[in-house]
Amino acid sequence: MFEKMVPVNKERHAHSKVKPSADFAFASKFHIAYVTMHEFVRAAATYPIVFLEDKEADDFRPVVLMGLDAGENLFIDEEGNWEASYVPAMIRRYPFALTKVPDEDRYVVCVDEASDLLSETEGNAMFDEEGNPTQVIENVRRYLAELQQMDQLTREFTKFLGTHNLLTPLNMRVNAADQVKNITGCYVINEERLNNFSDSLFLEVRQSRYLPAIYAHLISLPQIERLVNLKKSLVEHAAEADSSSAKSTAARKRRTTTPTEH
Repeated sequence: MFEKMVPVNKERHAHSKVKPSADFAFASKFHIAYVTMHEFVRAAATYPIVFLEDKEADDFRPVVLMGLDAGENLFIDEEGNWEASYVPAMIRRYPFALTKVPDEDRYVVCVDEASDLLSETEGNAMFDEEGNPTQVIENVRRYLAELQQMDQLTREFTKFLGTHNLLTPLNMRVNAADQVKNITGCYVINEERLNNFSDSLFLEVRQSRYLPAIYAHLISLPQIERLVNLKKSLVEHAAEADSSSAKSTAARKRRTTTPTEH
């Protein structure tokens, strides 16, 4: 997603502006997106929520599946519109992000200077004429700080799931556009293990406020069928477009062919 991340700086970005846009073309190649546990309830109405193993951090990361193939987001149309009621916060934060300062316990706001949303002629200024951050930057800081807090709580949630062996590999075969696809490499909560929790451990889950996220995740899994249907529609639309194009080409050839005299 990010190509040229640099810290937001009043000297470097004195004349930079951010264009408000509903163009999500930059995310058209993302088939997964990280979500915090606080997003599960809203995301579950559209996307399947699964967990990916983060071996480097010895943890799991929750993501929404937005496509069945790497490099294909089934929720973005040809014009860059997001065709779903909920857009993951990780996508909405673009072109900004928080980056940890090396060897320090603090984060700085960074911006992707390669983004088409940045301009020196259009949009809302990042800094005023005195070099002070505008409301744009203040809103970004507040939003990213909230995401950072939610991310920390989500890490505690996934640590709990891993510690209590609640996650199990998902192995699923689906028929998508006459192709059998294997959905592997991700994990889901094992409902049977959850149901076998002791009363005290289940009370801990409830007191930690993990239950809404757990049930939202379980409810979201049938949304894989939505991805299958979207993939079928995409393939059928492409086939119809190819057929229409072929017919148009043939018709043009017939019109331009000179009749042979006998």
